[in-house]
Amino acid sequence: MLADRTTLARFLDAERRRHPGAVGDLNSLILDVAIACKAIAGRVAHGALEGVLGAEGTVNVQGETQQKLDVLANDIFLRATEWGGQVAGMASEELDDPYGIPAEYPRGKYLLVFDPLDGSSNIDVNVSVGSIFSILRAPEGTGEAPDPEAFLQPGSTQVAAGYAIYGPSTMLVLTTGRGTHGFTLDPRLGEFILTREAIRIPETTQEFAINASNRRFWEPAVRRYVDECLAGRSGPRGKDFNMRWVASLVAETHRILTRGGVFLYPRDTKDPARPGRLRLLYEANPVAFVVEQAGGAAHTGRERILDVTPTALHQRIPLVFGAVEEVERIAKYHVENVDSGVDTPLYGTRGLFRAAN
Repeated sequence: MLADRTTLARFLDAERRRHPGAVGDLNSLILDVAIACKAIAGRVAHGALEGVLGAEGTVNVQGETQQKLDVLANDIFLRATEWGGQVAGMASEELDDPYGIPAEYPRGKYLLVFDPLDGSSNIDVNVSVGSIFSILRAPEGTGEAPDPEAFLQPGSTQVAAGYAIYGPSTMLVLTTGRGTHGFTLDPRLGEFILTREAIRIPETTQEFAINASNRRFWEPAVRRYVDECLAGRSGPRGKDFNMRWVASLVAETHRILTRGGVFLYPRDTKDPARPGRLRLLYEANPVAFVVEQAGGAAHTGRERILDVTPTALHQRIPLVFGAVEEVERIAKYHVENVDSGVDTPLYGTRGLFRAAN
């Protein structure tokens, strides 16, 4: 039965063979990440049976109340990946500073950045949550305790990225720069099996996802786009749209990869100290890499996500991603507002729109 299926390990081995000089370190790291995701999936599935629901009573660097599973998932990621000799350091949503590899373990050539449990505020109501990860090359001379600057690389430098979604089934969605592929965990075998190869986001859509309760804080470009969608067939778009909102980035991403759409968590005026809400390094960048490799686009509204040079480990950023046609339209509206003097650029308009198809 297993011989008839492509496991994650077999898939990665086939990819490695395309690069004769590769020694398999990246594959090993991805497989260690997969082990972490399997362990987290088990804890999520047991929920209240293991007493892991509810708040931990602590606050992370983001100022967010940590859930018990946030802390547990973070520890699982660290323990699963620190020992293998592939990483020189890690950074996590749940840690203030980079995590240095313990002295007893060898150090490798990669940096691992992750959100161990995205959407954890939904845990208690049994909504799908997930883990998001990004793999970067460690700069030359990275020491035993990597400085934050080592991680401040544009998303275009990622060598692999993906997410696991813990829902009715557990799936790992991955890109190493040659398309986006989905693997479903077979609990009978304990293996991730390739079930969606070369995923492509539909080019057109009639769905958008946004938190409409923030409308009063939106910029004019975002209000214009949403109003046009809500106008339906009688409006300028000439078709009806459905609005979705799960409040779990992994769940939103997975829906768009499965049936199309566009997601917006735009810059707004609700908190002037934060130009965006989602974290660049371990949320926006890996999602953007996955989405572009599936034929979609990811943008701030002013700049391609993968072109943004990070300035801080936990930097926040606006994020718009999904069908190329919709992302391009939203970016165009932002530029028109800038040209008319209605808007003030946050990052400039360099790289208005570019997707890797």
